Amino acid sequence: MNFGGIEPEYTDLERALFVVLPVPYDLTSTYRSGSRMGPTAILDASAHMELYDEELGRETYQCGIHTLPFLEPDARGPQEMVEAVRRKTAEVVASAKIPVMLGGEHSISFGCVQALKEKYPALSVLQFDAHADLRDVYQGSPYSHASVARRISECCPLVQAGIRSMSAEEAAFLADSRVKSFSADYILEEKGWCEAVVRHLQGDVYISVDLDVLDPAFMPATGTPEPGGIGWKDMLRLIRAVSEKCRIRGFDVVELSPIPGLVAPDFLAAKLTYRMMGYTLNHINKTRS
Repeated sequence: MNFGGIEPEYTDLERALFVVLPVPYDLTSTYRSGSRMGPTAILDASAHMELYDEELGRETYQCGIHTLPFLEPDARGPQEMVEAVRRKTAEVVASAKIPVMLGGEHSISFGCVQALKEKYPALSVLQFDAHADLRDVYQGSPYSHASVARRISECCPLVQAGIRSMSAEEAAFLADSRVKSFSADYILEEKGWCEAVVRHLQGDVYISVDLDVLDPAFMPATGTPEPGGIGWKDMLRLIRAVSEKCRIRGFDVVELSPIPGLVAPDFLAAKLTYRMMGYTLNHINKTRS
């Protein structure tokens, strides 16, 4: 099983630019579990995509996409799992590849960020999410999916997009922190919203996409759906704008909780992953030209 169902010529690790890491983990999920099935669903759906990207006018897979074996879940707890993700991502980064993680729950994103921060000290993070995920501790763990953004904010500058749900604790933290948080309402209603978000990002960027950032009308297959989300085109517009200004050093697509018999969300997640690979090439191609 490989991303895109592509020919072996383009999956060789040595020549691949992108390395896909599937992480089937959802131990700290607190509402509807099932995101551990997300990586399999995305990989299955990706085999049915057209590999010519109609927006970008190229076949992104020709730069090489290698898919690693599924990372075995660590049942000891989320801290150990985050560390396992960090180690594996560090291997990818050390070989000058761009890591693409498929989740799985959102807690695992912190491991990717840690590995990239070691390589790129000026790294900043763009988080797409319905939820702030800024609790210091949730259900006894500082490495819960509900605390992932808090941990990232302690490591890197953090910009959030699409937020529309948070606790009183998180609201108080935001008021006194340097985290830049843009609500879904702001994105849906304000002119110039895209430029306002991008203004806070520069240089090396990691993008973390929790699929519940999308309105449930587009993405019902998540463990914690929230009404009032952004749309497909809103998300692509922002990612493309970031790619034209910054260097995307890695990204993840997490929190797909597949619904049996409903393949549209799986396909959306696969196409988003492929499109983000294409956007990542924007700055690389600009540098070469």
